[in-house]
Amino acid sequence: MNKSILLAAVVAVGLAACGKTEAPKTEAPKAAAPAPAAAAPAPTPAPAPTAEPAKDAAAPAAGAAPAAGAAPAAGAAPAAGAAPAAGAAPAAGAAPAAAKPAEAPKK
Repeated sequence: MNKSILLAAVVAVGLAACGKTEAPKTEAPKAAAPAPAAAAPAPTPAPAPTAEPAKDAAAPAAGAAPAAGAAPAAGAAPAAGAAPAAGAAPAAGAAPAAAKPAEAPKK
């Protein structure tokens, strides 16, 4: 009996280390109690009348800052610290992003 407990513990630790869990033990299904008679459904409340939303509130202000993640306007300068667009030419005087290391001379 001690060997079977030890073996079960070793298997459980091994499965836990691998991230797998043991299959849950299923019991024999018990006889379900009969469902109570269905009660009449509760009446649903009528939807409350809603006020018409102001049209000015939905439109953004003309001088407002763009939302986060919005595309910049054409010709706009990129934000400070922003990564250049893919395929864009590097700024004047900027070091190349991935400089190739110098190779040792072959003998």
